[in-house]
Amino acid sequence: MAKEKNAVDNAELDHSLNDILLRGRISAPATQKELPSGDKVVEFRLIISREKRDGVDTLDIAAWSARSRRTALTLKANEWIEVSGSVHRRFWKGPSGTASRWQIEAVEIARI
Repeated sequence: MAKEKNAVDNAELDHSLNDILLRGRISAPATQKELPSGDKVVEFRLIISREKRDGVDTLDIAAWSARSRRTALTLKANEWIEVSGSVHRRFWKGPSGTASRWQIEAVEIARI
């Protein structure tokens, strides 16, 4: 009976982790936009070299907090930074229906 209870307890535990650390170069200056909700977000792209130098990945980064928005707006193209945060999938209504994209939500942004 104790073994069954442990199996149920473990099944209810959530061991998820959404924590990311990235280092890369800024592709272009960040842009700020105000959403219909009134929320403000600053967005930019981060260029990250792949291992063994066989290409790059470009990731969309979003800064939502006032502090991270301020920092993001001061970044220059080709500047090296470190971003910590989490991955989110954003949904919105587009002209052809619901659309989505993956985005990194920056909690901390630091120059390196």
